[in-house]
Amino acid sequence: MARHLITSALPYINGIKHLGNMVGSMLPADVYSRYMRQRGHDVLYICATDEHGTPAELAAKEAGLPVDEFCAQQHDAQKAIYDGFGLAFDYFGRSSSAQNVQITQTIARELKANGFIEERSIRQVYSNADGRFLPDRYIEGTCPHCGYDRARGDQCENCTRVLDPTDLIDARSAISGSSDLEVRETKHLFLLQSKLADEVAAWVDEHGKDWPTLASSIARKWLNEGLQDRAITRDLDWGVPVPADTWPDLAAEGKVFYVWFDAPIEYIGATKEWADLDPEHRDWKSWWYDVDQTVRYTEFMAKDNVPFHTVMFPATLLGTRDVWKKVDYVKAFNWLTYYGGKFSTSAKRGVFTDAALEVLPADYWRYFLMANAPESDDTSFTWEHFTATVNKDLADTLGNFVNRVLSFSRKRFGDEVPAGKAAGEAEERLGEEIARLLAEYEEHMDALQFRKAAAALRALWSAGNSYLEEKAPWLEIKTDQEAAALTLRTAMNLIHLYAIVSEPFIPASARAMRSAFALGEDTAAWVGQEEAKALASVPAGTAFTVPPVLFAKITEEDLESFRQRFGGEEQNGNGAA
Repeated sequence: MARHLITSALPYINGIKHLGNMVGSMLPADVYSRYMRQRGHDVLYICATDEHGTPAELAAKEAGLPVDEFCAQQHDAQKAIYDGFGLAFDYFGRSSSAQNVQITQTIARELKANGFIEERSIRQVYSNADGRFLPDRYIEGTCPHCGYDRARGDQCENCTRVLDPTDLIDARSAISGSSDLEVRETKHLFLLQSKLADEVAAWVDEHGKDWPTLASSIARKWLNEGLQDRAITRDLDWGVPVPADTWPDLAAEGKVFYVWFDAPIEYIGATKEWADLDPEHRDWKSWWYDVDQTVRYTEFMAKDNVPFHTVMFPATLLGTRDVWKKVDYVKAFNWLTYYGGKFSTSAKRGVFTDAALEVLPADYWRYFLMANAPESDDTSFTWEHFTATVNKDLADTLGNFVNRVLSFSRKRFGDEVPAGKAAGEAEERLGEEIARLLAEYEEHMDALQFRKAAAALRALWSAGNSYLEEKAPWLEIKTDQEAAALTLRTAMNLIHLYAIVSEPFIPASARAMRSAFALGEDTAAWVGQEEAKALASVPAGTAFTVPPVLFAKITEEDLESFRQRFGGEEQNGNGAA
């Protein structure tokens, strides 16, 4: 299949995201999207801000803004940061869009028509101090499973167990902090997941067999524990309204859909937002409707989002009895921790994406995070590890290679790629090695194994350094200028190859490397095996410039300033966020 639909879990609107959010969804999706585009595939990478639910209302209240105004400001603030990280979304939408409202309501109507949504009277927590029913996330307390004392009424952030508000110990209102709570009767809509459980299980069995163990095991754990019918409406002022033409009583009460019902539907909604900008040339249904054989859909998310994407969202789409596209591959990630403790938006623990870009360019972060992506287990961020990786891999292995080759060649041969001898045995060996490593890199990228792909990319860079050390043009030039010219011409071709194949990981640096060469017809999207062996894409006589230093080393003084600003192990021990 040549058409690839790619989505990353929607970042919540309630504040700037930390590096753990970045590496758990948006960044790997961007790396994969870039790679697939370079390989010639038709790619649509969709994301959006998740703007409904309790976090948005609480954050807006704290900011002293109307919730719609708060969400609009935060959407723009988050988008600016993602632009700074070089995230090349095809579209970055908003779950509060009219398109998402329309599609969410349509799907809800279909589910009702098919007997998978019903209205039920339930007993719900009411806050006398606040004068309102409290949605799950407006209730905080102690998790009965792990003892975490800031668990929410829908899910414990610490142990990821799904909860009901009445499960919490010492429950209190997240609005006022009052524990003057009582349980009253009210009506809500329920998605009858129990009636869809066998279908969802069969779907997971069919599609989940190729997923990473992390994703498939979480999905099967939920299924094995038995799917429960789930309330999909809430008492909030902000959200997708329950349609009055279908549920007039609930609409009159101001009920809105649960954020976890409409948020995944926003993948579809955002695609329609994108298509509506250019309807003559874009068709959102061609990506989402009756396309099982023509579109491959890949989702990226951290492990806490897996249950909703592998069980609840598929159940929703299956229950419509319509031909909506469902995910083919779920790429799930474990946690990135900060010195062993959780990053935390609420506790301001760890490095947040805006601050990361203030101290260093995006490519430093992009490479480090993907080279240490928490794929098989949790990964701990430390400033010491970050510094060592940047200095060794980026500054020494890649940056120093580029600078020394181009600077030395300009000094000894001028501003054009020198000709020199025809390629010899050393160049032939190098070409074979580069082609082998490139195939390994492609294999890992195709399999969405990002740490292994980063290691293969690093090995490609290292091969150039080994070749340079073997040929030693600074010595060759003393006895055989033509031999030195061959070595430098070959090394410059390596730089051009690195520029192309490194682009998914470090796009800005890749552009700098590629633009060093004045190649008028340089339109290559990728490097084929024969091209990798030949290393002749940059011919003799090509004008070149020496770019500024690609990667500055992080000094001990820098490292100490980072520790002072962001804290280290002594300030950030273990502890839940």
